Amino acid sequence: MKIRWLGHACFLVENKRKIIIDPFLTGNPLAPVKPSDVGVDAVLVTHGHGDHLGDAVEIARNNDCPVVAIHELSRILGEQGIEAVGMNIGGTATVSDVAVTMVKAFHSADYEGERGIISAGDPAGFVVEMDGKRVYHCGDTDVFLDMELIGELYSPNVMLVPIGGWYTMGVKEAVKAVELVKPEIAIPMHYNTFPVIEADPEEFKKEAENRVEGVRVVILKPGEHVEI
Repeated sequence: MKIRWLGHACFLVENKRKIIIDPFLTGNPLAPVKPSDVGVDAVLVTHGHGDHLGDAVEIARNNDCPVVAIHELSRILGEQGIEAVGMNIGGTATVSDVAVTMVKAFHSADYEGERGIISAGDPAGFVVEMDGKRVYHCGDTDVFLDMELIGELYSPNVMLVPIGGWYTMGVKEAVKAVELVKPEIAIPMHYNTFPVIEADPEEFKKEAENRVEGVRVVILKPGEHVEI
């Protein structure tokens, strides 16, 4: 499995199938690609904020592929003429031959469109299983004790964890989150896109690897990837 970071909270996860999570590319100063460059089998969106929903609709149209989101957000997106797969927290859906489990996140989750700012369900994270490998994308969240259950139930090989603070957990909380989940690999995200979420990934790496036995923190630059 190849996991490529496209800046902020956007990742391409690829094996026999290829998915993109939280495709905020247009307007993302760190994004190394444009929406037109992306070829995928499915799009996953953790919540309706613009820096996560991003270019989901355009990418879905370009690739004639579904967007997976929480039920309320899926209904909003479905009105835009794309295939929107709605699910909810605790559920697992098979989309384009990929098993997608929706898990909790603690954040807000409105959507801003032609009707103004409206409610779009709850925020979420995803555990994606593809060809025997599992990736846990935390979404935007604070640390919470039920992360330990996510680790026990799904045993993710890789955890994609926000460290930027202000809108999500910062380094201190992210280290605790890794301690609860116990992945093999942790990759920091949602930092340094804008000044308000500046954070030091090296600090996160040092603290996480010191506190969590067996974990390896991989720091990616936008456009770089890791293979597991």
